[in-house]
Amino acid sequence: MQKESLAPYAADESQSRGRRYDEPGSRYRGEYQRDRDRIIHSTAFRRLVYKTQVFVNHEGDLYRTRMTHSLEVAQIARTVAVALQLNEPLTEAICLAHDLGHTPFGHAGQDALNARMRDFGGFEHNLQSLRVVDELEAKYADFPGLNLMFETREGILKHCSAKNARKLGDIGQRFLNREQPGLEGQIANIADAIAYNNHDVDDGFRAGLLSFDQLREQPLFGPNYDEVHQRYPKLEDRRLIYEIIRRMIDAVVTDLIENTRRNIESAQPRSIEDVRKAGKVIVLLSDDIYAQHVSLKRFLSKHLYSHEKKLEMTHRAQAVIRELFDIYAADTSRMPAEFSSRAEAQDDSGRARVVADYIAGMTDRYAFAEHERITAGATI
Repeated sequence: MQKESLAPYAADESQSRGRRYDEPGSRYRGEYQRDRDRIIHSTAFRRLVYKTQVFVNHEGDLYRTRMTHSLEVAQIARTVAVALQLNEPLTEAICLAHDLGHTPFGHAGQDALNARMRDFGGFEHNLQSLRVVDELEAKYADFPGLNLMFETREGILKHCSAKNARKLGDIGQRFLNREQPGLEGQIANIADAIAYNNHDVDDGFRAGLLSFDQLREQPLFGPNYDEVHQRYPKLEDRRLIYEIIRRMIDAVVTDLIENTRRNIESAQPRSIEDVRKAGKVIVLLSDDIYAQHVSLKRFLSKHLYSHEKKLEMTHRAQAVIRELFDIYAADTSRMPAEFSSRAEAQDDSGRARVVADYIAGMTDRYAFAEHERITAGATI
């Protein structure tokens, strides 16, 4: 989007707080475009194709992965950003990077790793995403990480405790000041929730863990089911579920755009700093649609994420993470040299963090393969 078409409260790279390490500009790309491209070319982004969204990678070829989820988040968020005259490349960059720090096996892996890291500062994938782009990616000769723009990093860090914020310098200051990120970061946050809520319905139905009878009880699903079924009474299930879900997404995204416009008119921000100091989130769903969104989220938690078939794999995946952590923590030489050498130079807390970095960077299939290799196929 050209600068002249941006709203005055959009992120403007000419007014940005810049990069951690100074670099010459690009001849052909804006700075947020460079951020997006660096994220796409990162090792961590490529790994997302083999990381769990809901179903572990080997459970089926057509289920969503962290990569396809991130692309879907970006697609939704870009639509909202353009409609609100906000910075589209920045919005896309934040969305593509938001899950870079996720462990193998999704939230199950995160919970297991967090438990092992409890005495060493814990583990949270959102903080890890920032750590990936700031420190762990090794691509450039002049600096660690990807050296992203401040606003991209700000958007990636969705939440943070005061304790952790104090360690992060300028990027953590807004949590201490109780400020908000720019609107582009706010869009990425809600687009993430919209994407997984609706697309998890698709994957859950495809897996046979959710039925039309169950889903029709949901206020966001039921009316759309009735509309599609009435219009296309002979439509087979595969296309029926897709037609319903795309209507659901359209309804929620439309509501988000319209309600956010009203919030902007009420708040009357004149700059991104006004957005940060607004005292509340501006990018929000209306009360009615938000209630339907939350109802669907709770439904999925009960009937999909807690389904006995899903929990069986969850328990196995968590056991793999726990055992790998214990093995590497006891003998850091079992990790590749770049990690083992880093670990040996640290105290107990630092060594544990290096082990967590290594495990968090694994794909699902690599974690399973490493566990199989190290334990010689011992039964979990």
